[in-house]
Amino acid sequence: MTSEPALIDVIIVNYNARGLLARSVHCLSQQSFTNFRAIIVDNGSIDNSLTQLPTLDSRFSILRLGENTGFAKGNNIGIAQGTAPWIACLNPDAFADTHWLETLYEHAIADPDIVMAGSTQISAEDTDLLDGAGDLYAPIGFAWRGLYHRPIAKLPPNGEVFGPCAAAALYRRDAFEAVGGFDEDFFCYHEDVDLAFRLRLMGGKAVQVQGAIVHHVGSGIAGTESPFAVYHGTRNRSWTFVKNMPLVPLVLLLPFHIGLSLLFLLRALVKRRFSPTGRGICDAMAGFGTVWKKRQQIQASRTASTWALLAAMTWSPVRFLSRDADVRTKTSIKLPKP
Repeated sequence: MTSEPALIDVIIVNYNARGLLARSVHCLSQQSFTNFRAIIVDNGSIDNSLTQLPTLDSRFSILRLGENTGFAKGNNIGIAQGTAPWIACLNPDAFADTHWLETLYEHAIADPDIVMAGSTQISAEDTDLLDGAGDLYAPIGFAWRGLYHRPIAKLPPNGEVFGPCAAAALYRRDAFEAVGGFDEDFFCYHEDVDLAFRLRLMGGKAVQVQGAIVHHVGSGIAGTESPFAVYHGTRNRSWTFVKNMPLVPLVLLLPFHIGLSLLFLLRALVKRRFSPTGRGICDAMAGFGTVWKKRQQIQASRTASTWALLAAMTWSPVRFLSRDADVRTKTSIKLPKP
């Protein structure tokens, strides 16, 4: 440990994570990179997750909010408590390998254009499977976690990606604050894709780091494809598209976004998820007035060209349908030598 000012503020937003939180915090305490401060933001948990925590050293603090403010606002509150030049978001169901933070930081500072860095997420339940290798974004307004539940042998090398999954990601504070942080109206789900989109609109880039490894339970708290997750994912997906896509591609691609949303609704009927999907679509439309006001501010301040933004997206329908990764090794950003 060091008495120097922290280089990284690590934020863990907890909500009834049970013993998962204790394991996540223990793994963080064992990092080879020690110059960090960790803030555990508790969103009004009613379980015993906080009492199960190991003895914390001086780098760790707990902020009790008393209510469930959501992942987005919880992170913003925690981030506001710190001053470190870099911010790491870590889920309470993500367990970092010893060199996770060191490796992530080393790659993030390799190029001034890099404002976000993503981790290799391995399934905590089956270590032969990936939990994700970066967030990808199709121009019709649909995002996915690359290589979710695909064999670990498919893991791509270091390279540029649209954005990181915020379950285990690093952000440069000045860029994060310049775009206003996470959108608190999202509550949770898709908020990291929205943030990555806004950072890219300001010219920022993201690197996916193969050697920065966490083992992730994946919806270990909300539940995989639970009505809660389906609702927020559906609503926030459309908000992200309408809020951030530049005008010309928005107009041209909106019919495809609507069409695919309707296909998702039909699919939800078959999978008995019609109610949360339908509510998500309806509430997305009901919120478009507020979203459009945000859009006007975002588009007025963006610095990246439309072409540069579209080039960062994944256009291949094969990659989209197969939920493949799209980590680009041929990129303008500089990366450390292996």
